[in-house]
Amino acid sequence: MTEEKKKRFTKRSVPAEVRLAVEAALGRKAEDLSVLDLRDLASFTDFFLITNGNSSRQNDAVAEAIEAALKPKGYRPLSVEGRETAEWVLLDYGSFVVHIFSRAARERYALENLWGDAPRLDF
Repeated sequence: MTEEKKKRFTKRSVPAEVRLAVEAALGRKAEDLSVLDLRDLASFTDFFLITNGNSSRQNDAVAEAIEAALKPKGYRPLSVEGRETAEWVLLDYGSFVVHIFSRAARERYALENLWGDAPRLDF
């Protein structure tokens, strides 16, 4: 990836719906939030939003807040997985996928390492 493309991925250039999800997650005290730009690396989505909470209850609250923030703007997840245990909640919005982990699950799956070539923004 060229330096020019990396420079274009800034907090201001993140799509509005992803920014809205970030703000909703941070409003519920989500921790270590990162957005990965997968546009040049994957065909199934453009961005990953990755974060973790301190409990399954908090993870569920973060997921609820994101859904509530995006719904009035016409964004509904194509699929939702993991709400039962909330160790890893996945909200698939098509152009971006939200991953809300417990700390242990985040370390275990290490998505940031798996997608280590992706430009990354930390919030």
